[in-house]
Amino acid sequence: MGAPGEPPVELTTVTDTEAILHDGSRVVRVDGLRPGREHTVEGMTFRTLATPAGERLATVATVSDVHIGETECGRYDGVDLGPPLRSEPGEAPYPETMARGAATEIAAAGVDVLVVKGDLTARGAPGEWVTFLDIFGGSFGDRLHWTNGNHDVSPHSHLAPRPATELVKVAGARLALLDTAIPGQTGGRVTEEQGAWLDDLAADEFDRTPVLVFGHHPLFDHTSFTAGIDSDDSDRLLELFARRPALAGYFAGHTHRNLVRRLPATGDVPWTEVGATKDYPGVWAEYRIYEGGVMQVVHRISTPEALDWTDRTRAMFGGLYPSYSFGTLADRCFVVTGPHSRRERGPVNA
Repeated sequence: MGAPGEPPVELTTVTDTEAILHDGSRVVRVDGLRPGREHTVEGMTFRTLATPAGERLATVATVSDVHIGETECGRYDGVDLGPPLRSEPGEAPYPETMARGAATEIAAAGVDVLVVKGDLTARGAPGEWVTFLDIFGGSFGDRLHWTNGNHDVSPHSHLAPRPATELVKVAGARLALLDTAIPGQTGGRVTEEQGAWLDDLAADEFDRTPVLVFGHHPLFDHTSFTAGIDSDDSDRLLELFARRPALAGYFAGHTHRNLVRRLPATGDVPWTEVGATKDYPGVWAEYRIYEGGVMQVVHRISTPEALDWTDRTRAMFGGLYPSYSFGTLADRCFVVTGPHSRRERGPVNA
């Protein structure tokens, strides 16, 4: 365990065969574990995930809330729980430090596709966009796909409009990207036209591979103070997922937290939020696609510079930030069973 005043030891990542723990700047990686079994590492007991059935077909990575160009971290209008944090003189801008760390790790993982789920930039400024492409474009080329977040469509934005929908195919799955951003607003939407496109995609009788849906804003949540997809739009999206078993999960950013919800109307379908790349815990997510399911694996960016910055930003909002943003292990790492093995869904209004 960490000494008094030091960050606690955290079990960040568990897959079917791996576990990764963080103890300040020390990273503990254990491989060769048995799937679906209980293990103890560094005094922490956990159960590995079950390996989905069949062959592993593809790997997709995501980042979100990169905020290239941001200079103050931890400032939130109407909340005064300590001063915002900044990069120290002589340090690289912290969004670039985190983004470059993520890009390095994702490239090393050999992924087939990288999806950036919005808030690529702080204000949509041209220079921010150039830096974003410098970090991610060179490494991933035509494997890079993205959609807008609310920061990218701010009143000051100079970024070109994005398509409302985009389909990316990989072996074993279809990736449906939705642009949920509303110019000049914090909250999001899914239009009737986007819903109709997604409905047609999920109804395709000639392609039965699962559809993983990616957008910046999460489903509306009346218990959260963060602005998600409009309530009426969320109801329509929920009804669509309930009708179309091919829609295997929805994966968002925006809230800067790791969280998964499963709702009565859609059974085992995960409604997922993955934490920000730019600050604590500083993560990227991996989707390992098998014939029989998809494994979500959230990784904490572990370059020395990234770990230094994220350990500093864990103190944001009076030290309350980790309890909000880190989530549970089950929020970060889990298996999406897919339509072939999903429990029967309940009524939409359950």
